[in-house]
Amino acid sequence: MLITGVDIIEIDRIRRVALAYGTRFLVRIYTKEERQYCRGRPPQLASRFAAKEAVMKALGTGIRGVGWKDIEIRRQRGQAPYIELHGRARLRADQIGLDHLALSLSHSRDFAVASVIGESKNGNLLPRLSRTKK
Repeated sequence: MLITGVDIIEIDRIRRVALAYGTRFLVRIYTKEERQYCRGRPPQLASRFAAKEAVMKALGTGIRGVGWKDIEIRRQRGQAPYIELHGRARLRADQIGLDHLALSLSHSRDFAVASVIGESKNGNLLPRLSRTKK
């Protein structure tokens, strides 16, 4: 079964939150590698934020089901961005029989958008992971 997730966000929203909360926000949402890649640039931060939310939708968990840093958006020089799942996101992917998610990112002056698609053996409507299981 194909599963998808899409998210769009105003780049200025991420800019405002990053200015208001600074490092606290960045460390809570982004992995060290993501922070190094983005170097505080709002369009890159926003596209990765949208990607994380799109993955949460594809996994069927919403924002309470997995941690922000359980979903990592990576990119090698000269290659397309890709998704690495860790922790509870990886457990959920295993639960629904998901091996890989394809990712597309884009941004304009005002908005960032992310789309993910994958194939799941079990669909993404299974019960969520319990909060105590890690």
